[in-house]
Parts: sequence; C-alpha cells; structure tokens
Amino acid sequence: MTRVRVAAGGRVHFGFQNLSLARERLYGGLGVALDAPRVVLVAEPADTVRCDDARAATYAERVVDLLNVPGVELTVEERIPHHVGLGSGTQFALAVLTAVARAHDREPRVRERAPALGRGGRSGVGCATFREGGFVADAGHHAERFTTEPPAEGEWAVPVPVARHALPGSWRFVVVIPDIESGRCGDEETESIGRVVERADPAIADEVARLVAQRLLPAAAEGDWAGFGGAVAAVSRLNGTWYADEQGGVYRPPLGDIVDSLSASPAVAGAGQSSWGPAVYGLTDEARADEARTVAHEVLSAAGVDGDVLVCAPRNEGAHVERDRPPKPT
Repeated sequence: MTRVRVAAGGRVHFGFQNLSLARERLYGGLGVALDAPRVVLVAEPADTVRCDDARAATYAERVVDLLNVPGVELTVEERIPHHVGLGSGTQFALAVLTAVARAHDREPRVRERAPALGRGGRSGVGCATFREGGFVADAGHHAERFTTEPPAEGEWAVPVPVARHALPGSWRFVVVIPDIESGRCGDEETESIGRVVERADPAIADEVARLVAQRLLPAAAEGDWAGFGGAVAAVSRLNGTWYADEQGGVYRPPLGDIVDSLSASPAVAGAGQSSWGPAVYGLTDEARADEARTVAHEVLSAAGVDGDVLVCAPRNEGAHVERDRPPKPT
C-alpha cells in the first residue's frame, strides 16, 4: 500500500493576451506560481472513495473512474481560499488527480486529464504552474474554436505553455485578500467572459502583445524586478479595460484603490488584480517585504475592509509529491 502526500501552492493570474475574436488566438493566460497558500492532500488506496470533504470526494469519484481504480481514502490537510483569484479550483482538482494516481502507482497525466475535471478550458496557467511552477505564458486557443460559446466540459485541450521562466528566489508577492464577495466562477464566469469576448477591443490585444514581447518576457528572462512588476501591472490594467462593464471598473470596487495605493509604494514594483479577485498582488522582494506588508495592511484599513495579507515567494517547481511505502516484511 502506498500513502501519498501532495502539496501545491496557489497562483496569481495577471490576465489574458487577447479576448477579441478579431485576432487568431483567444485567451493566452499569464501568471505565476506561489509557494503559499497551499492545498495539501493525503491519499491511500481503498476499495471505495472515503473522504470527509465533499468537494474532494466529488473530484475523487471522477478520478477513480478516469483511472479505473477501486477507490481512495483522501484527507484534506490544507486548502487555498476558495474563489478569491488564487487558482484554488484548478490546484485542488489537479492535487486530487495526482494524489489518487500516485497512490495507485499511476501517472496523473495532468494536462491530458484536466478537461475531464472541468479545468483548463480557458487558461493553461493553472495546469502549467501545477506541473512546473514559475512564470508561465500559454498559447491560448484558436479563436474559431473558442467563440462566445465554449466547447462542452471535457471537449478541449489545455493550452500549452509557450514560455516558462523561473523567477528569482529573492522576489516576493504581497497578496491582499479583502474580506468582500468572492470572485466570479462557474456559469456566472462563463456568461461574463462570453459578453466580454463579444465586444472586446482588438486594439487592447495588440498593446498587450507589445507589452508581453518587449517588456514582460525579457524582464522574466533577465530577472528584472522593476521591469517585471511594471509590465504585469500594465497588463493587468489593460485586461481590466476589457472587463470594466462586467465588474464595475478597471478593477472591482474597492480593489482599484488598493491596487493604486500598493503601486505608489516604493516597496512594490507593480500591482494588479488576480483573475476576478478579490485578491490583489504586488511584486516586492526580501529586502522590501516587511515594508510592503505594512503598506498592504494600511491600504486595507484605508479602504475600510477587513482582510488578510500574505507575503509569498514564487514557486519554481511543480507540485510536491511524497510517497510513504511501508517496509516489506522480512
């Protein structure tokens, strides 16, 4: 019997490279893996699915069918906050897949099987950061296939990474999670994205493409702290112009004030909203992390909302898997 422990951190999503059907490729996610917060699962083979967590049990049932194995005993030790913009859904689903597969000495084949779990339909960032970590840019989809009505669940391939860079170990992301309504997900998110795609200005995609090619990718490759922070902030703001009608502004209120205040701090190279929020990120580093944390708490107070502040390192490797095999009897 194999006991397996799987741990994976969250991710911040900087935005998409294109949301206009007037261009050849749609979406094209940009994001980076974090070392925290984490999802941590422990799995052992069993004759059926045994799990006290309803969400984990649902994924486990699907994975058991996918792998054609009898069952699993699954325990959730840690979890990423749900629907705050840190990739909890994809990281959780892929952690369950990996835990069940490894407990039965199977390969998880994450990119291949993610669609069957309803993951990776728009962005390939979640799968890529789960597998390899680092900063990731993905290829998106051909626009004629992904229109305002995406394929049915499971009938897609996860976008492949076209660039991946490890980020300097001294970099940190200050992550602010205001205690406000969760970000959009499920059918609500799909409907919102559909409306955005219908009216997205292709000129914004052209500007994002320029930023990615001339600023973001070079800064990631060179470990340029200020250049990377400025580029992701610009990409985030441009993405926000696509979503403005859906979320009440370039950033969800009151996140715009938080982003602007973080950006104004010399301890932060650039800030933005992760996915639909409410998580807001700012790029800092070890030397400035304490100052950035203090600024983040002050910003929350000024906005008149409660919330959490995390300082996270970039995670430059894939999900961590530990096996605990009992010794063979002598």
